[in-house]
Amino acid sequence: MQQSKPPFRLFLVIAIGVVALGYGVHTYKNVAQRNKAIEESNRLVDEFNECQEAADWKCTERVVRALLEKAPDDKNLQLHLAGSLYEQERYEDCIAYIGTLGYRNEELEYLEKKSKSLLKEMEELGIARSMHFRVEFEGSPNRDDVLEALSVLEVAYDSLCRLFEFYPEKKMHVVLYQSSAYQGIGPRPEWVGAIFDGKLRIPVGMMQYREIYRPVLFHELTHAFVRAMTMAKVPLWLNEGIAQLVDGAGSGKERPPGSVPSLESLAAPFVKESRTDEATKLYWYSLEMVKKMFRVNEGLASKSQFLKFKDCVRDFRYKDVDAALREHYGVTSKELWEQVSR
Repeated sequence: MQQSKPPFRLFLVIAIGVVALGYGVHTYKNVAQRNKAIEESNRLVDEFNECQEAADWKCTERVVRALLEKAPDDKNLQLHLAGSLYEQERYEDCIAYIGTLGYRNEELEYLEKKSKSLLKEMEELGIARSMHFRVEFEGSPNRDDVLEALSVLEVAYDSLCRLFEFYPEKKMHVVLYQSSAYQGIGPRPEWVGAIFDGKLRIPVGMMQYREIYRPVLFHELTHAFVRAMTMAKVPLWLNEGIAQLVDGAGSGKERPPGSVPSLESLAAPFVKESRTDEATKLYWYSLEMVKKMFRVNEGLASKSQFLKFKDCVRDFRYKDVDAALREHYGVTSKELWEQVSR
């Protein structure tokens, strides 16, 4: 289950026109000097876009700071700087920087609140590590549960790396929680178990049931890979559908009774649905849409389809979702929805 993302989009490409950096209001001795300044601005913008595409947050920070020297009051650049500090897990620096701005908006408030929450978790939770994961755990869970979670996650990690031919640069964070204080920000309906909100949050009690937690860990880790592969917003039907295709838990289930969910509800965060029966429909239709997209009827699709999927979601960073789907799969979201709804 992927939790809804914050309202800001750190990963928007900065348009050159937006970061003209006020050169037009300055007085230059000659046209050549002005053109040189504009060329430097354009170079920084191109470098910024490259850093964003590579999810290189140190590079992003360096370039944004250079741009801010030329336009210190640009709020879009200020948000990008705060976001790059957050993505580097420099939560204290993120909070301190936001405190210097002298104003608040929805995006900055989210970053500040989330940074404080994560710092609190780091202070209060125990920590265990493996090659690719850092597990934070509440209280004193059975050590075997922690080691089992790490073991399964490492197996899933290797499988997904081979499947997508993608290798995340940073360690992934997991929270094994007991109380609701560590289940993530925002209300959650009762049907929600594990969730991914930048961290994989898993109720520790689930670790007692092997037939449940293994597909759940694969499912949530798939969300983490999708996020790492593209920093763009991915429609929920696509994100949840690919996770179900990987974990295999939804295969062979019959169509749920009742009305067909709208395409809009399939694109919105599923966690907003309070009714279990309605959530079940959202998951079923999302899986079927992805299966139609992959042109498979059952089981896992071919390796080439997963590589195509990786390229498609990467394109979401700078293309409309339907434009990317049309280019890679020859179909739009609405057409997939219509095929499944028949």
